Amino acid sequence: MNKYIKLSIALLIFITSCTAKKTDSKEDTSAITNAAAIKKINEAIQTGNVSQLGNYIDADVVDHASPMGEVKGLENMKAMLGKIHTMGTNMKMEVIKTVADDEYVFEWMRLSGTTATTDFGMPVGTNYDINSVQVSKFRNGKLVEHWEFMQPADMAKMMGPDGPQQNITVDTVKKR
Repeated sequence: MNKYIKLSIALLIFITSCTAKKTDSKEDTSAITNAAAIKKINEAIQTGNVSQLGNYIDADVVDHASPMGEVKGLENMKAMLGKIHTMGTNMKMEVIKTVADDEYVFEWMRLSGTTATTDFGMPVGTNYDINSVQVSKFRNGKLVEHWEFMQPADMAKMMGPDGPQQNITVDTVKKR
């Protein structure tokens, strides 16, 4: 009887291994491409060099999480990301974990630095250290939508007296 139990276990293991889900190499490639694009976007924010973002961001992108309100379109997104670079000194964007598939990239990120402007809703010279989860949706290897989620206490620190500005365009970023 012991022989039959061992044979049953071996057969079960064999069947399970044969039916294991195989990953689609196209999905794997898209996930790698999407994660690499997010890395390039993060680098652009830290350096302030937004000139190449058209390679990673769709022309009709929508950022639902800008500190200045919802941002629509590549040129407005480039202006906003370039502005974020100037809003803090010693800005660090530490990626704690990235999870990507063929459509989404999720990043758990630690953002820290010192405010250089009041655009984050905090007085100039305020040190910040915030954890957030960034959710980025991709289509054809380019960012098409972005959301950010953070602790309520961290969000409260960033809320200025007038709240975030809405419908950001290149012109409104330049005025701020």
